[in-house]
Amino acid sequence: MNTTTSTYEAAPRDQQSFVTMISNLVRLVLRRWWLFLIVGVLAGLAGIYYATSKAASYASKLTFALDDGGGGSGVGGLASLASQMGLSVSSGKEIFSGDNILAIMKSRRMIERVLLSTDTFENKQYSLMGYYLHLMEAGAKNNKKSVRVSFPPGLQKEQLSYLQDSVLKNVFRDFSTQFISAGKPDKKLNIYEVNVVSPNEKFTKVFTDRLVDETNKFYTEIRTKKAKETLEILEDRVASMKGNLNSSLSQRATAQDANVNPVFAQAQVPVLKQQANIQAYGGAYNEMFKNLELARFQYLNEIPLMQIIDPADYPMERRKMGRLFTGLGFAIVACVILFIVLWAKSLVSPNPQFKKNNHADNES
Repeated sequence: MNTTTSTYEAAPRDQQSFVTMISNLVRLVLRRWWLFLIVGVLAGLAGIYYATSKAASYASKLTFALDDGGGGSGVGGLASLASQMGLSVSSGKEIFSGDNILAIMKSRRMIERVLLSTDTFENKQYSLMGYYLHLMEAGAKNNKKSVRVSFPPGLQKEQLSYLQDSVLKNVFRDFSTQFISAGKPDKKLNIYEVNVVSPNEKFTKVFTDRLVDETNKFYTEIRTKKAKETLEILEDRVASMKGNLNSSLSQRATAQDANVNPVFAQAQVPVLKQQANIQAYGGAYNEMFKNLELARFQYLNEIPLMQIIDPADYPMERRKMGRLFTGLGFAIVACVILFIVLWAKSLVSPNPQFKKNNHADNES
């Protein structure tokens, strides 16, 4: 009976404590309303200034369809042939197929290739990296160390100094994490979308086109590398076998000319030897030529197809922070921070009125 009564008494007391706490917080805000007003106005003005000084950015959108290639007839025959030579013609489709092209597109190798490429901006030749640093310097967004580093047109990766390589790596990180996004809008389709954001409209378009082009080249290279190696080996061996066949034909003719009227059968031996060589080389050349054509077909079959659906055309999407929205956001955040600070201060060293209210609650 006593336990039940104490439970009923504890519940109203907890509710009363919660209501008291809320009322104290409300009184805290009302007592310092002027401070909240000042902080909110100052933070709002700071937000408006920030939105005004923030430069606009331009976003591109490019979509493309991808056919990985590979498969089809002829693969089994080529694999059998390559195994006889101690080679493998596995195209690496399991490793370098489908969504992996998105990771390749955002890799350091691809982005740095694009940044070190050259184009014309403002009627002057720039590397894309050099022009990007120029934009950052003009917008006062880059640090002094990066601005002092130059990237002239035609500069190769192998020619970079330690400082240039460091700055290039930092810019790569910015692009890969903030300025480039790539994905599949529909997981069921082999259609991909690439978005690039930068402070300049032409730079955005050039960078997007170059990035897709470099990715396509590298993706094609790695998808066809093994088939190409097999094709090159077969071409060398076919050429060598044809040379042996032609040499045997010439030697047989020479032997026949030297023994027009042979008295002994021994004189026919060189001719018979060359005739046997001709038959052996001819049969081998015939088979290797068939396999060469098969390898050529497989190589062509392994080449992936990237087809642009919607290119990154002008005008680009212009993105600019709204002054009113930004100012309101700054004001709300500043007031919330001020409220948390005042609340924490009241908990650590509560005012006499707060103590009085708590004492009265405990007595009741």
